[in-house]
Amino acid sequence: MKTVSLIILGVLFLGLIASGCIGGEVKDKQDSSTAEGELIRATLKIFHAGSLSEPLNDVSEAFKEYSKRSLGYDLEIQAEASGSVMAVRKVTDLGKKADIVAVADYTLIPQLLLPNFTDFYVLFATNEIVIAFTDKSKYADEITSENWYEILAREDVSFGFSDPNQDPCGYRSIMVMKLADLYYGKPIFKTLVEKNTNIYAEGSNIIAPKDIQIKTDKVVIRPKETDLTGLVESGSLDYYFIYKSVAMQHNLRFIALPREINLKEFSLAEHYERISITLGSTGNTIKAEPIVYGITVLKDTSGRELALQYLRFMLSEKGKEIFEKNYHDFIWPPVGFGNVPEEIKDEVKVEG
Repeated sequence: MKTVSLIILGVLFLGLIASGCIGGEVKDKQDSSTAEGELIRATLKIFHAGSLSEPLNDVSEAFKEYSKRSLGYDLEIQAEASGSVMAVRKVTDLGKKADIVAVADYTLIPQLLLPNFTDFYVLFATNEIVIAFTDKSKYADEITSENWYEILAREDVSFGFSDPNQDPCGYRSIMVMKLADLYYGKPIFKTLVEKNTNIYAEGSNIIAPKDIQIKTDKVVIRPKETDLTGLVESGSLDYYFIYKSVAMQHNLRFIALPREINLKEFSLAEHYERISITLGSTGNTIKAEPIVYGITVLKDTSGRELALQYLRFMLSEKGKEIFEKNYHDFIWPPVGFGNVPEEIKDEVKVEG
């Protein structure tokens, strides 16, 4: 995966030069004067990461208008949010049908969906882990990027993260705390994670048992990261590890973490890779690396043509604009791998 990180770093650099000049508008298939009565009813189903809920909702609303005006469809979009691991397992293990799968960790696609369920994927967005809270949170006026682990360790403070067996934000949050051991030179992972859950570390590798248990009332774990948002907003949970984009979408206060641990910096990919996690849900061992989102259209979908039109729309400048309005950094141009369909090739940088 190191090669992919280098590719994205190069793409992001080029994007500083080419932003606004690459990519085109989705091509119309029908005249915009298609009569309402002639519209074709269709449905698209999307399994996606919880952290993509806000931007994908806006993309879907814009695409529905576009598809009505230019493609001749009366379109219903069924978007089902979950942790990304669960989104993939719905397809691979539970046999559920979807047209599109969008995940917060692109590596889940080549690991679990290729080659049986899809033959390509596109990297399209980045993020970083922060610690979010509100004015109701205990010690809200004391917590900083330097003392956060001390605040979270206080007996009267509660904090949360999502289930690492279902959600990349969960395993990334845990890996952030293990990276913090290296950065601060203190046993932060043991204090915050091992003392409060049955998640443990063997050297630099973290073990997340299939059945995660909570030992104390300090820690709250939910299936996906956005499940914790309401708890923090209501004041029943003090802090949680979350993506920066989600914190900003919900107008939460947050502290930025040092670049050496926040999983944002592509230049620090080799440093992040010193930490890994083995998931009980899949048996896979995942190395820490910069956060990159991925998306694909599944092979067996009956609505492949329309799904590719949706993907083309999302990867265009319009999609980039929507994501950035939702405080979500967009890779420009997006990067495609595998048998990238002709329908989207002019919207992505193809890397094999």
